[in-house]
Amino acid sequence: MSQNLYHKLSSEKPFFIVGPCVMESMDLLHTVAKEIVTLKKEFDVEIIFKSSFDKANRTSASAKRGPGLEEGREWLQEIKSTYDLPVTTDVHESNQPKLLEDVVDIMQIPAFLCRQTDLLLAAAETGKIVNIKKAQFLSGEDMYYPAQKVVQTGNKQVMLTERGNMFGYNNLIVDFRNIPDMLEHGFPVIMDCTHSVQRPGGAGGKTGGNREFVPGMAMAAKAFGANGYFLETHPNPDEAWSDGPNQVFLKDLKALIKSIIQ
Repeated sequence: MSQNLYHKLSSEKPFFIVGPCVMESMDLLHTVAKEIVTLKKEFDVEIIFKSSFDKANRTSASAKRGPGLEEGREWLQEIKSTYDLPVTTDVHESNQPKLLEDVVDIMQIPAFLCRQTDLLLAAAETGKIVNIKKAQFLSGEDMYYPAQKVVQTGNKQVMLTERGNMFGYNNLIVDFRNIPDMLEHGFPVIMDCTHSVQRPGGAGGKTGGNREFVPGMAMAAKAFGANGYFLETHPNPDEAWSDGPNQVFLKDLKALIKSIIQ
C-alpha cells in the first residue's frame, strides 16, 4: 500500500493529513474519522488520518500525553480497518517505527527530531513513507540533508513538511519561500497549517495559538506550490488535551478543505 499511496500523493492533486492532535479517546477518533471519510468521498481527495499516541514534547510535565504506543497502535488499527483510511502518527524513538510498521502508512518525524539520524534510519527501514517535519530552526534548503538520510537506505518515499520558524520567544513565522525550496529536493511538500499558527509555550505552561489564521496559511501555501495540507481538527478544540488554540473546529473542516481544492 505504501508505494501506491506515495504515487497518489506525488500527483498534482492536493491531499490532506487530518486528525486530532492527540489520541484522547477512541470515541474522539471515531468522530473525526467519520467526518474524514465523508469529506474524502465528497471531494474525491486523499485524506490520511493522523493522531499521536504520545505527545512526548509537551511544555509541562503534568500535561496529558496520550495512551502510549501499545494502546495507540490498537486504536489506529481500528480506525484503519473500520474506515479504510491510511493512517500516520509521530515516532519519537528509534525502536518505535518497527513496532508500528504493520499499522502505520506514513511515519511522521516531529520537527524537533528531524535531524535524529537513528530515528530517520529506523523509519526509513520500515519501507513506509517518511514525512519529515522541518525544524523550527532550519530552512527549506537545510531539509535536503534529513531527506538524504532516508534516501540512503533505498527508501525514496519522502515527504517534507513546513511548520514555521522561531521568531523570538513564543512565536513562529512562516517564510513561504521554504515551500519551493523544499520542492527543489524532489519530494512532495506539505504545509502544516495548524502548527504554523502556534505560540509555543506561550500560554502559561502550555502552547497557545491563533486558529483564525489557518485558512490564510493554507491559501498562501497553495500559492507557493504546496502539494498537501496538514490540518489538526477537534469537535471542541478549546477542550482538547493538546494544541487546542490552533486546531480547526471539526464543523469548519469541510469549508476549509473546499476552499483549498477549489
